[in-house]
Amino acid sequence: MGKRKSDDKPAEKKDTNGAFFLVEAMLAPGTEPPPHVHSREDELFYVLEGEFDVYVGEQAFKVETGECVFLPRFKPHAWVIRTPRLRLLTLFTPGGMEEAFRGMGSLAQSLDLPTGALTYSKADLKQTAERFSKYGARFLTPDEVAEQLPLYPKPLPPNAGS
Repeated sequence: MGKRKSDDKPAEKKDTNGAFFLVEAMLAPGTEPPPHVHSREDELFYVLEGEFDVYVGEQAFKVETGECVFLPRFKPHAWVIRTPRLRLLTLFTPGGMEEAFRGMGSLAQSLDLPTGALTYSKADLKQTAERFSKYGARFLTPDEVAEQLPLYPKPLPPNAGS
């Protein structure tokens, strides 16, 4: 255990005695995962730059730069990016979810959005769903989305959920 520089890799389970996985992500509209639910970990987003609408069960929140949102395990959730770029700190607790992402992405080579990177919208969704299910995350069926996330994916008005 020791100090980590900000340009190092994410803080993974192996670095945190399994307590958490913390990663900075830069995303663009269209790269969001399908609506899903985690059975093993809670998730927290802290927005460094940009804005997105987050749907958690029957609630929805507009989350902007400097704000955070908590997504508890067992609670279905989804999000829609509303700015050209979204930069987040994402915390999973406990750690372990990083294994699902391994091989699906790559470390940033610059501070710009990557072009041609594999995203949920380009990946084989069935294969991705199988990969994430091994780590306790399950994509929702369309019927489950309609029932469990009734506000998704409707745009939220400014200051919604504040």
